[in-house]
Amino acid sequence: MKLLLKILGGLVGLVVLAVIGVLVAARFHDGPLALISGGPFTSGEHYQGAEPDWSFLKDYVTVEFQLLDPVRSRTTWIVEHDNRIFIPSGYMNSTVGKIWKQWPKEAERDGRAILRVDGVLYDRQLVRIRSGEILTPVLSELGRKYVGGQPVPLTAVTSDDLWIFELVPR
Repeated sequence: MKLLLKILGGLVGLVVLAVIGVLVAARFHDGPLALISGGPFTSGEHYQGAEPDWSFLKDYVTVEFQLLDPVRSRTTWIVEHDNRIFIPSGYMNSTVGKIWKQWPKEAERDGRAILRVDGVLYDRQLVRIRSGEILTPVLSELGRKYVGGQPVPLTAVTSDDLWIFELVPR
């Protein structure tokens, strides 16, 4: 029995070390690894020119973005409406959200970001949207894409459970 417990303890220790190793290695990776935050973008071509027609993002499920301070990247949902783009961050009032989701607070302090889509890098500024007419169509689109067609209630934003950031030119 003692041998079995030692073997089991060793296996658990190896799994914990492997997870820690992946999390540390991800910070040096070119962008995020699925749901794991990654390092700064080291690949991609910087977009130059007039403001793009963002309608191509209408049916993209996820994109990558990187904050400049702190320099970390992640995969996220994206919403496009009327040639404007938005990134939502839900569960902000939950215990898990308060622990796991630090990037929205970091983006409020310094919203400089880079959006990476199909290998193209776009310099952006994340601006939190707390109110205004734009929220109704953005929440509707968020519901269409990610919540099975159900509109997301405005109270999700007014209660601070859902943060919405617009990505505007820098």
